Amino acid sequence: MADPDVRVAPWWRMVGRALLLRCPHCGARGLQRGWLRLVDACPRCGLRLERGESDYFLGAYLVNLLVAEFIVAGILVGVAIATWPDVPWTLIQWGGIAAVIGGVIVAYPFSKLTWLAWDLSLRPLTAAELAWHRRGGGDGEELPHR
Repeated sequence: MADPDVRVAPWWRMVGRALLLRCPHCGARGLQRGWLRLVDACPRCGLRLERGESDYFLGAYLVNLLVAEFIVAGILVGVAIATWPDVPWTLIQWGGIAAVIGGVIVAYPFSKLTWLAWDLSLRPLTAAELAWHRRGGGDGEELPHR
C-alpha cells in the first residue's frame, strides 16, 4: 500500500487547490505571509514550495507572465473592438502597461502554486523527497530523485 503522505492527487485537484492558494499536495491553508511572500514550506505536509532546485522559480515566473499578458491582451482587444472605429489608442497603450504590471502582481501567488501543482503532476512526490523537504533540505544534502 502507498504511503498516505505521498499519495498523488489528480492534476485537476492539485491545480484547484493551488488556485485556492492552498498546498497542491495536501490542501493545507496558511501558505502566504503576504500577497507577494509565501512561506518556505507547507505547514501541514512540509513540502517546500521551491521543490529544492535553484532555478525552480523560472516556471512560476513564466506562468505568471503568460497569464497576465494573455488576460490583458484579451481585454485590450475587447476594448478596441467595442470602440471601433474611434479606438482610444493612447489609453490602450498606457492602460495596457499598467494592467500588465497590476496583473503580474495579482497573479503572483497563484502562479507559484499552480506551477508547483503542475510539477507535482509531472514528477510525483516520493517518500524520500518528502522526507528531504521535511528535514529542510539543503545543507549540502542533494534532493533525492527517482
